[in-house]
Amino acid sequence: MTQKSILITGSSSGLGLDAAYGLRAAGWRVFASCRKAEDCARLRSEGFESPRIDYTDPDSIVTGLAETLEATGGTLDALYNNGAYACPGAVEDLPVAGLRAIFETNVFGWHELTRLVIPVMRAQRHGRIVNCSSVLGFVPMKWRGAYVSTKYALEGLTDVLRIEMSNTPIEVVLIEPGPVTSKIRQNAIPHFEKWIDWQNSARADEYKEVMDRLYKESGPDRFELPPSAVTKKLLHALTAPRPRPRYYVTTPTYLMGFLRRVLPTRMLDALILRA
Repeated sequence: MTQKSILITGSSSGLGLDAAYGLRAAGWRVFASCRKAEDCARLRSEGFESPRIDYTDPDSIVTGLAETLEATGGTLDALYNNGAYACPGAVEDLPVAGLRAIFETNVFGWHELTRLVIPVMRAQRHGRIVNCSSVLGFVPMKWRGAYVSTKYALEGLTDVLRIEMSNTPIEVVLIEPGPVTSKIRQNAIPHFEKWIDWQNSARADEYKEVMDRLYKESGPDRFELPPSAVTKKLLHALTAPRPRPRYYVTTPTYLMGFLRRVLPTRMLDALILRA
């Protein structure tokens, strides 16, 4: 059998890096892309093919995919959109420029890469597009308006794309993790410091909660799972004859999925506020 190929974004750490190792171990040819050239170089030293793809740099999306296709002879079996970041803060303190910036990475870049991959998969008459969303793609949480809004948007785009691709041989899948070990908090610090003027916020006293979570090492979250739990679901999404539209990961995702179906909005809000 011909070795299957996958392009993974955001492979420098966390979910993307674990997926790269897990899929390589499962026999896939992995193109583990990163935003920074130095991370690509590190992954190449570890034996990966690693094109540079920065979702905020359209040229890198084009050249990174072109590099991948050149290596495979023009085919690609799967795309795993994974790279994203968070920018914590109250919605009222989030400037439009900050919201626009996070959408460039978490939504628009994913969309551009996906659009470029679809013609390749159409031509070869098979392919899987897997988007890594979050439990915050279908339930909200305070202080996370920027991230939540991008994941809600991603879920809508993915759902529509899945329906539109139903008459093609391309499968479209969402993975929705809850708390998973990663560097998302540490990586959020520069974005928080750049965009959120918390000292002059009407909620300045309330920001202690945000600062504690961002800057203090508090150990794993309750119910936190390792990235391998996501990779396990990813492998199923890539290999199942008929993959599910959604794959929940972690207990909170299953719980919130159930509560969202059965509870009135106000009651769910009250539970989330106490979480």
